[in-house]
Amino acid sequence: MLHRPKSLAEAIEILAGDADAKPLAGGASLVAMLNARLVEPTALVSLICIEELGGTERCADGTLRIGAMTRHREVAEMPALTDTHVLLRQAAAAIANPTIRAMGTIGGSIALNDPGADYAPALVALSAKVGIAAASHTRTLAAADYFVDWYTTALEPGELVTAIHLPPVAPGVGIYHKLARVAGDFAIVSVAMTIRFDGQVRAAIGGCGPRPLSLEEANTELTRGNVEAAGVLLAAAADPVDDSRASANYRRRVIPRMLARAFAQASAKQLAA
Repeated sequence: MLHRPKSLAEAIEILAGDADAKPLAGGASLVAMLNARLVEPTALVSLICIEELGGTERCADGTLRIGAMTRHREVAEMPALTDTHVLLRQAAAAIANPTIRAMGTIGGSIALNDPGADYAPALVALSAKVGIAAASHTRTLAAADYFVDWYTTALEPGELVTAIHLPPVAPGVGIYHKLARVAGDFAIVSVAMTIRFDGQVRAAIGGCGPRPLSLEEANTELTRGNVEAAGVLLAAAADPVDDSRASANYRRRVIPRMLARAFAQASAKQLAA
């Protein structure tokens, strides 16, 4: 069964009444998971007509709110994403192909938490928060806590993603690097990194475990310029799997090299700015 609610309240009411229903955003991620039988919902709740889930807004405190129904193409071209926030534009531009980027949405992508997807490590590196709504409440959750396990998020039954909240932009640079078999494929390993002009560095690794990997100890080493030490820490903490794209051992070996590459490129951009 397909529901087509016209408001957020109506969508939430439907989801609250059927714990096995799934919200349908752009469909790019969910349809693939349906085909693979990773999810088998009793009903789909289309979000396409809900205006509250769209749009971009700069809040009074400098936070940037990006509606959950914002298309990947829109994120990749968003002028408001500057300095360290450029990282999110790069991640969006790395998703699949132009057709998928015109169809898929940021909320739909992160709602399913495919570990090889592009947004998750970028949002963790940016210290973003996820806006969530249900019939009885709304809440925001740090991206680092939102992504929980393989194809699992912190969403409770009846909840859906309403927006992404980026903290006030910090002067600096952002870099997103992705290793994939072919352009647009899911990541074998990805690295999202920000270097602020005050010297603080944050990095998150994608594709190497059930959730984005970010360690404060590794960020401290990166801030000190100890890239090799940070790579060793992240590789040791990674929990990748063997799959059709690469072995777990290969993923671990690649992490320090990709981290060093991202750090070198980000540092070069910082000097050129």
